[in-house]
Amino acid sequence: MPAVLLDGPRHRARRGRISEGPRRFARKDSHGRSIAFERAHPQGDRMNISAVLLAGGESRRMGKDKATLLFRGRPLWQIQLELLRQLEPAEIFISARTDPTWRPADVEFVADDPPSRGPLSGLAASLAQMCTKHLLALAIDMPFMTQKYLKFLCGQIEPGRGVLPEIGNRAEPLVAIYPLEVDIDFRSALSGADFSLQTLTSRLAEAGKLRTISVPDEAKKFFLNLNTPTDLQRK
Repeated sequence: MPAVLLDGPRHRARRGRISEGPRRFARKDSHGRSIAFERAHPQGDRMNISAVLLAGGESRRMGKDKATLLFRGRPLWQIQLELLRQLEPAEIFISARTDPTWRPADVEFVADDPPSRGPLSGLAASLAQMCTKHLLALAIDMPFMTQKYLKFLCGQIEPGRGVLPEIGNRAEPLVAIYPLEVDIDFRSALSGADFSLQTLTSRLAEAGKLRTISVPDEAKKFFLNLNTPTDLQRK
């Protein structure tokens, strides 16, 4: 399932624009690879949602980029990207500090506006560029997440309202769905002094822009992440 890409940088005025039919573009990506694609819009069985894989960068505890670490014989980026493709979103972004060499040509790289504030910057940049009304976020280091659970989350969204899973009293903002309407809140947070996603998502939930959903015991394992080399041995 090819991701939806645009020729050149997007602008806010393009959000929600519906064309009369697919338009074909061709360009070279940042690695010099020639790619051709069509500008399409969600239709048929394609989900009317955008998705971003939050790839981050080098992990101090892992000693290298998490995206390239092997888990069950496969690199994490491949596992997570395949999971997002299975949902058939309208478009898929890769968010990282720099354009990763492993990025497939049909997936768009979204750069953080410097200085990078981690996932906060990646989500803000993706919200600013997406062509749908909701953005599904998925962290690179959560390989236990399932298609079924992500589909469940997608089924909970409403116009102008996203979904935020919670385990206990702690939010899981790196596996959540954000509505387009929170774009201004993310940009405001980037210009402030508190870059915590916990703080921001708590405020968004209180404002009714995110619906909090308690994660049942049987689904808590989906949110396990890999932070140390030992974690890579998990079954």
